[in-house]
Amino acid sequence: MSVSARNAALPAPHPAAALVSRLLFAALFLPSGIGKIQGFEGTVGSIASKGLPLPAVLAAAAILFEVGGSLALILGVKTRWAAWGLALFTLIAAFAFHNYWAVAPELVQAQKINFYKNLAIVGGLLALAGGGAGAWSLDGRHRG
Repeated sequence: MSVSARNAALPAPHPAAALVSRLLFAALFLPSGIGKIQGFEGTVGSIASKGLPLPAVLAAAAILFEVGGSLALILGVKTRWAAWGLALFTLIAAFAFHNYWAVAPELVQAQKINFYKNLAIVGGLLALAGGGAGAWSLDGRHRG
C-alpha cells in the first residue's frame, strides 16, 4: 500500500485540534530559532562548548530546523516532514545539551527536567507527524 493510500485511510484529526497543535509547537520553536539568529555567536559558542564539530554549521542548521519547521507548521505545509524534522532535532538536542547523567550534581535536576521535557515534545511531534496538519492547512487543501 502506498504512503498516500495509507494516509487517506487514517481518520483525519479534528481541524481545530490540529491547528492549535501546530501553532503551539511553532510558539515554542520560532522564538528559539529567532533567538539563535539574534545571538548567533552565543549559539555557536554553546555548541562548541559541547565539543560538537562545525559549530557554526550546526547553529545554522538549528536555525533552519526551528524557523523553517515553525513556518511550515504555521502554514500547515509539509507538516509531516516538518514534525519529523523537529522531532529529530529535539531528540538530538536532548542528548547533546540536556545529558543530565554527565553534569555536575547541582545541575542534574534541571537538566533531567529538560531532557524529559524534550522527549515529551518529541512524542507530541510524532503524533502530529502521524495525524497530519488537519483540514485547516495548506496540506489539508491538497487532500480534498
